Amino acid sequence: MKPVLTAVLALSLVAPGAAIAAEKKYDHGASDTEIRIGQTVPYSGPASYGGVIGRVQTAFFEQLNANGGINGRKVNLISLDDGYSPPKTVEATRRLVESEGVLATYYSMGTGPQAAVQKYLNSKKVPQLMVATGSAKWDEPEKFPWSTSALALYSTEAKLFAKWVLQNRPGAKIAILYQNDDLGRDYVRDFKAGLGDKAATLVVAESTYDITDPTIDSQMVKLAASGADLFYNVTVGKFVSQSIRKAAELGWKPLQYLVGSSASNMLINAGGPENAKGLRSLIYAKQPDAAEWANDPDIKAYQEFRAKYTPTIDPADGVGLLAYSGAKVLAELLKRCGDDLTHANLLKVATNLKDFGAIHLLPGIAYNMSPTDYEPIRALYLGEYDGKEFKRPEALISR
Repeated sequence: MKPVLTAVLALSLVAPGAAIAAEKKYDHGASDTEIRIGQTVPYSGPASYGGVIGRVQTAFFEQLNANGGINGRKVNLISLDDGYSPPKTVEATRRLVESEGVLATYYSMGTGPQAAVQKYLNSKKVPQLMVATGSAKWDEPEKFPWSTSALALYSTEAKLFAKWVLQNRPGAKIAILYQNDDLGRDYVRDFKAGLGDKAATLVVAESTYDITDPTIDSQMVKLAASGADLFYNVTVGKFVSQSIRKAAELGWKPLQYLVGSSASNMLINAGGPENAKGLRSLIYAKQPDAAEWANDPDIKAYQEFRAKYTPTIDPADGVGLLAYSGAKVLAELLKRCGDDLTHANLLKVATNLKDFGAIHLLPGIAYNMSPTDYEPIRALYLGEYDGKEFKRPEALISR
């Protein structure tokens, strides 16, 4: 009788623990069968190129769901158009939280649009994860613990390039073109901060543009006339191509620096790759059409996915690869959450990434985040465009 009694007692002790281990925890947006994730991106308006993010990620999760989802649950990505307009972002985000009941928002785009909902999402304790913007606003865990970025921070990039200028072009005459919004102002503010006291003498001309402007021709004429020999180019989308083309038309040949978030072969090709030869950029992402990655299994998988599910996206579009990689990151985060699909646990998993090599990142670069430091990428390469693609040195530059 004693062995039987011992077995019964052992079972009575183990069973409660097993039940606790198997307990499922859900917040709004998660259940035994579904995980609801929200997103706002500009499918329309002047920044509609960003709609690629939603198109790729929606297709990715549709495919994933067709193959069983994550831990037996379907991922319902609700991707809404905000036209890159903060008021529309507020409206769409409230709908995602209050009507759709999402577990988190993910990879939503735009510094201005996402800043407009940051306080709201944090007040609701809804994770605002992997925002597709590199503003320093997403690295304030004490103030906004529920907000994180997917991109290298503009502040880090700007200060690193300023450091390079002081070391390699200490007598430069700098002209700056930037988008008249939080993105542009962040890049310029931190670049000047990196130059320190020399900013006032090194920067000889500045000009801005609005995202709704048809062209930047007049701004480029002004900057070229300044006699600057270094061009700090803080443009995005079509303005990247326009600035490269216009500089060539004007015969202006400064050392040109293009911000890393815009260092896309697709945008450069539209401006004339021959016009961009020698262009510099601090880079951390692979170019999906670069010869270097022709046999890379992850890039090949992306191009096969793109051709089958989103064939209208240009094979050279780096935003497409970024979105695809981001979708795979989310799938991994949700997988790691297991049956604890709460706001707090998802945030915990997302802010404890260590040496996480997302497929779009260049060799030697990985996501590293902690609960007290949300900066996701801390090392970059200073690449030089050779007329076909960016060549990078062996050494990384880190903060």
